[in-house]
Amino acid sequence: MPVYEYRALDRGGKNRKGIIDADSALAARQKLRSAGVFPVEVREATAMPADQSSRAVSISPLFNRVKQGELAVATRQLSILLGAGVNLVSSLEALIEQLSNPTLKKIMAQVKESVNEGNSLAHSLSRYPKVFSNVYINMVRAGEASGSLELVLERLAEYSEHQQALRNRFKAALAYPAFMFFVGTVILFFLVTFIVPNITKIFNEMHQTLPLPTIILIGISNFLRSSWWLVLAAIGGMILLLRRFKKSKRGRYVWDELKIRVPLLGPIHGKMAIARFGRTLGSLLRSGVPLIQSLQIVRNIVNNVLIAHVIDGAIEEIQGGKGLAAPLSRSRFFPPVAKQMIAIGEKSGKLEGMLDRIGEIYEKEVETRVMALTSMLEPAMILVMGVVIGFIVVSILLPIFEMNQLVR
Repeated sequence: MPVYEYRALDRGGKNRKGIIDADSALAARQKLRSAGVFPVEVREATAMPADQSSRAVSISPLFNRVKQGELAVATRQLSILLGAGVNLVSSLEALIEQLSNPTLKKIMAQVKESVNEGNSLAHSLSRYPKVFSNVYINMVRAGEASGSLELVLERLAEYSEHQQALRNRFKAALAYPAFMFFVGTVILFFLVTFIVPNITKIFNEMHQTLPLPTIILIGISNFLRSSWWLVLAAIGGMILLLRRFKKSKRGRYVWDELKIRVPLLGPIHGKMAIARFGRTLGSLLRSGVPLIQSLQIVRNIVNNVLIAHVIDGAIEEIQGGKGLAAPLSRSRFFPPVAKQMIAIGEKSGKLEGMLDRIGEIYEKEVETRVMALTSMLEPAMILVMGVVIGFIVVSILLPIFEMNQLVR
């Protein structure tokens, strides 16, 4: 049954927009009229192939993008409906009525249509890879195969909500330092390019030999006033070159190695990758996804080539009949505590619980380190700004002191 987008007027004359499924445009209009609204425009929202649909979602306007928080809420609502005994198609239909994001609403309408045609939910969701991740699709597939789709969807909602809460805490912790950096940069740029030239112009008119700090300050000021666009172009060029370098195989390896080894930030990136590994692998195994398939999914979301290579080695050894703990224990990227917990989980048959515990432990460690780092950033930024402003003040005052000495 096709899906139609409509624009209509209700009995009060207010505009209403939405989607509706019907056999034809005429049937859609009749269905809207029977619901008490008067259609102004009805057009078919045809389903697209996977490559086109993903592209359509990715180029949608910023405010129409599907946020992870919205997807988590929709997943939990679908889980509740299925747990109440409502069949899948009716649950999807009820879910569509509750969605407010037009992009997600259209996608779920097309998913419902695909399911109604006899396709599985996982297959229908896989046509939108920009919205539904591999983890999401494979967990849904495992839930359908085991007959416990509502439980898997509940775990997915919890997993998504937890990841979203973690991201929000990081953003909140970094918001104040980022704001301070932006404001400080603007203030310093204004001082150097507008205030300093008006003051140093007096020194130039006196034709007096200036101290070295004053000469440096005047040079920086003149350069920024005349070539500020060159600085922006250089920064933009460096960002583009860095992105191109990161896309190459060698560049990605070097970048990921640097992320782990750099002081202060390196341990945070490493522990974040381990937390993501434990949390995701535990969720997949708990949902019934086989170990090797789960590892293949996890390797693509740890966001680090070096750890992905370790997982590839683990997959090969597991296929050869060995366990998960042995190959991971030889890696320098997995902390000793994580290695021991995985080994204990395998021996006790509680690997999923141990992996969840690993994810929880290292997420808390990452959060603690981020909080400590941001608390160090604030005084460090104030100190740097104080040094720069002090240099400007000293550079301006030195010639004045020398003039006073000459007058005496």
